[in-house]
Amino acid sequence: MKKFMALGMTAVLSMSLLAGCGGNNNNEASGSDAKPSSSAASGSTGAKQKFAIIFKNTGNPYGEKEMEGFKKAIEESGDEAILKAPDQPTAEAQIQMIEELISQKVDSIAVVGNDPDALQPALKKAMNAGIKVLSLDSAVNADSRMVHINQADPERIGRTLIQGVSEMIGGEGEIAILSATSQATNQNTWIEWMKKELEDSKYANVKLVKVAYGDDLRDKSVSETEALLKSYPNLKGIIAPTTVGIAAAGKVLTDKGLKGKVMLTGLGLPSEMAEYIESGVSPWMYLWNPIDVGYLAGYAAEALVDGTITGAIGEKFTAGTLGEKEIIADGDGTQVMLGDPFKFDSSNIAEWKSVY
Repeated sequence: MKKFMALGMTAVLSMSLLAGCGGNNNNEASGSDAKPSSSAASGSTGAKQKFAIIFKNTGNPYGEKEMEGFKKAIEESGDEAILKAPDQPTAEAQIQMIEELISQKVDSIAVVGNDPDALQPALKKAMNAGIKVLSLDSAVNADSRMVHINQADPERIGRTLIQGVSEMIGGEGEIAILSATSQATNQNTWIEWMKKELEDSKYANVKLVKVAYGDDLRDKSVSETEALLKSYPNLKGIIAPTTVGIAAAGKVLTDKGLKGKVMLTGLGLPSEMAEYIESGVSPWMYLWNPIDVGYLAGYAAEALVDGTITGAIGEKFTAGTLGEKEIIADGDGTQVMLGDPFKFDSSNIAEWKSVY
């Protein structure tokens, strides 16, 4: 708990500086007229350089905040941010946007991948054109980007979520996971760590009965939650490591009067989860600051374009108000880590629900 509260103080300081950000959550360019650059992708002179971010899909509050942070970082550097997101969370829609950005000769593309591998041809084409490519939040494979921006240690996230739900259900009973899409690399990595944590003998009486996918769409997440409750009448806990999913599950459990009967935790936005935490439907949940994830990605993109970093292990750069960050190993590729997840419960949710 102490480490979570210490992180919380750090997050307060960073978010107080970021609170004035302005964002745009649709699939149109933001902060600019979005006209193609007349200069080479990574050799612009005398004009603002163009930095694009592609989120998974529109209508996602988490994505809106992430793009907000990215925009702030780019504008702090005096450059132009282009914010994009398809209507549906598909790789095909993101590929089309990548192709458009290549034609616009942007300087950098940061992508929250809807599929780890399907985007590779388009992203390699972008890199071959001199565009600096990075991923954030949900990674693309190492051959498709120069570096990945990771919101928190995947192992810590996965293990923490199992520890939390086990405590909520008294160490005994059936649990289910309500994830985003089946191809989401971040979700899948967290789920693998959840399963590893469950291998510990102290969870002998905790049974994972189902991993369901709501595709980060509210209506589908509601339907999947209802299906879980119908298929598993003895279900004791739900873990939703997705902001859309946990809010949808919170509504279903509230509407069905299941407070205290089916426990809920996962990764959620304080503004969306406050009512469920305050009511006790979700005793607590976790997250990092999505504004900071986007903000860090923006400064990493700037550092790639100006040549401060190349994406190699051990390189360092300054990420605005977040301070100095170092590139570390990430399987076959490299990454920059934002920090640990933070616990939100009834003791602190009132402070955070108006922040993000």
